[in-house]
Amino acid sequence: MKLYTIGFTQKSAEDFFRRIRTHRVKCLIDIRIHPDGQLSGFARKADLPFFLNELADGCEYRYLPDLAPTAELLKAYRENGDWDLYVERFESLMDKRGIPAALQPTDFDEACLLCSEDKPDQCHRRLVAERLARNWANVEIIHL
Repeated sequence: MKLYTIGFTQKSAEDFFRRIRTHRVKCLIDIRIHPDGQLSGFARKADLPFFLNELADGCEYRYLPDLAPTAELLKAYRENGDWDLYVERFESLMDKRGIPAALQPTDFDEACLLCSEDKPDQCHRRLVAERLARNWANVEIIHL
């Protein structure tokens, strides 16, 4: 199974949708805490289904807030900058939410996790992808 991840910042709309289309992503899974934030630009929740259909060969859009951090968790990380503590708390949150047991692996095959951060290094989309890969068989993570 291929599981992609992408962040929309530092990318033009053209680059973003080209990456989705080139890799033949079947479903973009939005795991942002604020998918309609005013800084989302072309990646607003309200606009993505249309853009994906028109610019990414009919790629589906799904919003899964259970894969997003809480506002409190994100605020604490922004204030203290302690990535290791953030990871620990995020993993605990995923445990409480029953992730990945609450999910179906087939829903993630050829799917792409969407978040804001340009790079996956210090982004929860990487943590989610790695968690799924640890629990499901044959998951290949590809960061776009």
